[in-house]
Amino acid sequence: MSAFEAPTSEAELLDRAQEALAERLPPGWDLSLVREPRTAGDRPDAVGEVVTPDGVTSLMLIEVKSNVDSRDVRSICNQFARYIGRQPDSTGMVVARYLSPQVRQRLAEAGLSYVDATGNVRVTLSRPGLFLSDHGADSDPWRGPGRPRGSLKGAPAAKVVRTLVDFDRAWPMRQLVETARVSTGAAYRVVQFLQEEDLVVKESSLVRAPDWERLLRRWSQDYEFAGTNRTTRWLAPRGLDRLLERAASSDVEYAVTGTIAAAEWAAYAPARSAMIYTPAPSAAAAAWDLRPAEAGANVVLGEPESDVVFARTRRAAAGGFQLVAPTQVAVDLLTGPGRNPAEAEELIGWMTRNESSWRQ
Repeated sequence: MSAFEAPTSEAELLDRAQEALAERLPPGWDLSLVREPRTAGDRPDAVGEVVTPDGVTSLMLIEVKSNVDSRDVRSICNQFARYIGRQPDSTGMVVARYLSPQVRQRLAEAGLSYVDATGNVRVTLSRPGLFLSDHGADSDPWRGPGRPRGSLKGAPAAKVVRTLVDFDRAWPMRQLVETARVSTGAAYRVVQFLQEEDLVVKESSLVRAPDWERLLRRWSQDYEFAGTNRTTRWLAPRGLDRLLERAASSDVEYAVTGTIAAAEWAAYAPARSAMIYTPAPSAAAAAWDLRPAEAGANVVLGEPESDVVFARTRRAAAGGFQLVAPTQVAVDLLTGPGRNPAEAEELIGWMTRNESSWRQ
């Protein structure tokens, strides 16, 4: 079977996994896979044995899955807990047609190895000591046009995510739709995707995000300040402090994000530039005495894709200029250049320690 053809059975998936592992094992190491009978009950689909040149062996208990969503990882972990409980010296491995980056991350966090048919490989053994890692596809190459891949791109997703993260509560769908200010259909589509990613749970028809940080980080994979919004670069010739003074006294709609905003809660380093959302960049530039610039620019104005960036804004304690919410600052920094991701981690750390002060 060609490496570019979709495997059509569990047997083909196992064959491809065995080939992928054999190609990556150190010289002299050996691997054999034995498929378990379907009538075996609560047992893994296959057992792999890794043998070193000096005869040290390790057992891998293997589950074969055609499709794995993030929400499936918990039940897979429970399966392996039972299997490994009966064979304590073994390790668990998932073999699948395709594993998304989110699923691979969750499997690795759970201490499970994996192989998919696109070449994504991660194997960890403690005895004998072995670590294998290789990168395959980051999108499903066999997903047909009738099954569009979900994501958190777009204004409805941003509004639903911000609502779920900004508020510490369980939501009836009607209230979630009203608060997020999205259509009912869009809200249901976003929530369904979040369920598939195991980022929200539904309990008695209520929707809740049990781990706001993981949801925020997942959103940052599909949202970025410069990539999602139309941005222009400017020079504030009299410096950032004077810019912020003019912004605070102007009638232009705006909200500051990035390093300057993060300093309100978790200062990391002095700001060298300003990141500001405004739906009217030309009017803002005129009111704030900004000059168009590429080289030497110290201001980036973002014309927002969605007005959610202005949801739950607040005034800076010093200076009185408008700030986006901490959640928006965090996602903007996570996807920014230079030291921005480190600033995001500092802010997220503060948010974790002070959750009651920013979640409503």
